[in-house]
Amino acid sequence: MAVVDIGERTSVAEREQQEPEGAGPTARRIILGAQLRRLRERAGVARSDAAWSIRGSDSKMSRLEAGKVGFKERDVADLLTMYGITAEDERELLLDMTRRSNEPGWWQPYGDVLPDWFEDYVGLEMSASRIQTYELLFVPGLLQTEDYARAIITSGHPERASADDERRLAVRMRRQQMLGRRDAPTVWAIVDEAVLYRPIGGPSVLAGQIERLLELSALPNVVVQVLPFTLSGYAAESTFSILRFAEPELPDLVYQEHLTAAVYLDKRPEVEAYSRVMDRVAVDALTPDETRQYLTKLAAERRAP
Repeated sequence: MAVVDIGERTSVAEREQQEPEGAGPTARRIILGAQLRRLRERAGVARSDAAWSIRGSDSKMSRLEAGKVGFKERDVADLLTMYGITAEDERELLLDMTRRSNEPGWWQPYGDVLPDWFEDYVGLEMSASRIQTYELLFVPGLLQTEDYARAIITSGHPERASADDERRLAVRMRRQQMLGRRDAPTVWAIVDEAVLYRPIGGPSVLAGQIERLLELSALPNVVVQVLPFTLSGYAAESTFSILRFAEPELPDLVYQEHLTAAVYLDKRPEVEAYSRVMDRVAVDALTPDETRQYLTKLAAERRAP
């Protein structure tokens, strides 16, 4: 998304043309918070004073500027007045962004079957320009077939899929639509070789999943690498993803999912440490071309009578 600096004369219509298809409310909220923080610092206003002006606490102001919570249009208007932003066109730029940051994401109707910590990830994922993921157990969600995903969601009992299970499946399939966007992110997936032998859903489902990986690896924005058994476990001991964004206000992010929660890391030393691990895993893995050859051979073996 093109970030408009205060003072630029860009119309709402022009901004909508500049904004990528994938830009969502989560990213807009973070960008808006960063814009307001810069305005506050430029005006020489203490964060506690800004918080008082909108009838909030210092911690609330900190969360707002970090984009962790939604904005009220009235609060943004009061802050702009306090920061000396009085020109109507300049105010409208940020007030419009406030309204757009509060628009519901497509995933929000599924909030009853998605944990809060994963809703945050979906919002960030759809705004990423590059998604790198390392998987030890499963094919990454963005590359899963429907049958493979249903087997995972139902813990290996697809015939017992509940209505909630089907709604979770619908979210996973909807997430995959980003791969076909005009501004689709680059998805770079490195999977442990064991993933391709773990019979999730049974032999036929796994065979279909391998075929799907082969198809997706031919897309210009999808890179797939297989980490051989012989080098597995040396560089990384757990699954993780790194999200990168085109907007300077959005820091690179490391995401690690656990059974009942997720960890989001955005401090530079942490992200750099995981980036080095990802680089090492990519070097140890088969190259993308070697991976396609490997998947082709594996698919042929699974198709053999």
